[in-house]
Amino acid sequence: MKHGRPISGASVDARGRGRGGALSLILGVLLVAVTACGGGGSGAEAGSGDGKGSTAAQSRQSEAVVTIAPKDGAKSVDTSGALKVGASKGRLTEVEVQTAKGEKIDGRISADGATWTPSTHLAASTTYKVHAVAKDSNGRTATQDSRFTTLTPKNTFLGTFTPEDGSEVGVGMPFSIRFSRGITHPEDVEKAITVRTEPAVDVEGHWFGNDRIDFRPEKYWKAGTKVTVDLDLDGVKGRKGVYGEQDKTVSFTIGRNQVSVVDAKKLTMKVMRDGKVVKTLPVTTGKAGMETWNGQLVISEKHKVTRMNGETVGYGGEYDIKDVPHAMRLTNSGTFIHGNYWAGGAFGNYNASHGCIGLRDARGGWDKSAPGAWFFNHSLIGDVVIVKNSNDAVVAPDNGLNGWNMSWEEWKK
Repeated sequence: MKHGRPISGASVDARGRGRGGALSLILGVLLVAVTACGGGGSGAEAGSGDGKGSTAAQSRQSEAVVTIAPKDGAKSVDTSGALKVGASKGRLTEVEVQTAKGEKIDGRISADGATWTPSTHLAASTTYKVHAVAKDSNGRTATQDSRFTTLTPKNTFLGTFTPEDGSEVGVGMPFSIRFSRGITHPEDVEKAITVRTEPAVDVEGHWFGNDRIDFRPEKYWKAGTKVTVDLDLDGVKGRKGVYGEQDKTVSFTIGRNQVSVVDAKKLTMKVMRDGKVVKTLPVTTGKAGMETWNGQLVISEKHKVTRMNGETVGYGGEYDIKDVPHAMRLTNSGTFIHGNYWAGGAFGNYNASHGCIGLRDARGGWDKSAPGAWFFNHSLIGDVVIVKNSNDAVVAPDNGLNGWNMSWEEWKK
């Protein structure tokens, strides 16, 4: 070979030096090659001074900036108004807030993508994780994460509600909840109560004072309706420094449609199912000066036997009956429809009560065929008793569960 001889000749004359020269030549070529590769990159980046490599690195980074309040690791965070997520130089595309148990908090990204707002308050004494993503005008994403813990309230409030979970009630039964503390943030509390129905019907809440809210539809419930109420009150601020502590779901079912009409002049009560009279019973109502309320009254309690003492309703010394049979409450002020064994021939003939609606009954309630016993056994809490032609006024809507005496327009105000 043309290039083989000189190498071979060198090997004959000086083998050791020839091998070393060849090795040095190879290493030298490699060194030049390595230097050329490395030096070429360095020269392009630093020697030219145009900064193209630095600009390329920056172009891969989003200009969007995500901000989360409260800051990561924050403690004793307020349950309302403290959580805020925002983006500048870009738009929010994803915000996920959840507890350590994976329970998510819903929220809404604003139309301009600049902010995210939670749709509800946060629970107390709970750790939350926030993950937010934003994109800049070039579609490049930026992310931010935060973790914080909400406050443990020193003062709390509870709601006592009716009807009970799992109960079957009449068509006039509202869902009524009374709070242990006066509420000064009613919108926040009402927002934390959700009423769902099957079949669907519009249900609205109405506040009576600052410690009670009732929910009902425009007209009596349809028989068979299933009602579910979510009380998401844990952490909701009811008033300054006072937070709810309930997280509960209550369900009840509307039974058959029964509405009874008492005529205070004719002294009769017509018991109707689905608008048809199934029984007519003689009654006695409030005598002159102690007339029975007019209006739509809802049965709120049932007692097989109870004591009625005039002292409790301003009629001190007039009566104290320890064994009133088959009593059902209609107002908070003391109006009942109940069995009566002491009124003699008053039923269907004259009004003799102190404002209650009386039905003939046996002492001890043993006679199941007596009108008092029959009506008691065929009534549900939530059934409606309508009183007409009495010489008294219409019952106040908050005197018992009697919000049906308020127009729908007024109810929704």
